[in-house]
Amino acid sequence: MKTAEQVKDEFRRKGVTISGWAKKHGFRPAAVQLVIDGKAKCYYGNAHKIAVLLGMKDGEIAEV
Repeated sequence: MKTAEQVKDEFRRKGVTISGWAKKHGFRPAAVQLVIDGKAKCYYGNAHKIAVLLGMKDGEIAEV
C-alpha cells in the first residue's frame, strides 16, 4: 500500500494533477484531496473507491 507522500510523488513523476486524476476517474477533486490528506475515513463510498484506486488501501470496489 502507498502512503500519501508516495501518491503525491507518483503524481509529480507522471505530471498528473489531483484535479486531472479526479476528473479522469469521475470523482470531485476535493474528495481525492481529502483521501490523500488522510481526512476521510475511506470505509465506504467514494472515499473507499478513491483510496483503493490510488493504492492507499487494500480492498475491493464492489458495485452493488
